[in-house]
Amino acid sequence: MTVHATAWKMTSDMSPEYAYRRPLRSSRPWCLSWLPGRLLLREEALAGMELDEFLSDPDLVHDSIAHAAIADRADVLDIGWQDAVLLLTERMVARLRAAEVA
Repeated sequence: MTVHATAWKMTSDMSPEYAYRRPLRSSRPWCLSWLPGRLLLREEALAGMELDEFLSDPDLVHDSIAHAAIADRADVLDIGWQDAVLLLTERMVARLRAAEVA
């Protein structure tokens, strides 16, 4: 489980989701692919990527330490972890449906 981060993009080795920095001068230049419409600080984007990684790892389903980390990362984004699960699931279903059509 690793988030790869540069000055402009964050990717995951667990998930196709990503974060990117807009080339505008702004106090919140970051966006998450799975959280559209939200402008974020770098730390928030990283928390969002880590949250996605925790939720993407089926080995962590019963891990209480991971549950605490999930709650922590969701809190940084000011969303409920349940909302994050729903948003990420919707994106996964959309990708699967698009693959079926292709």
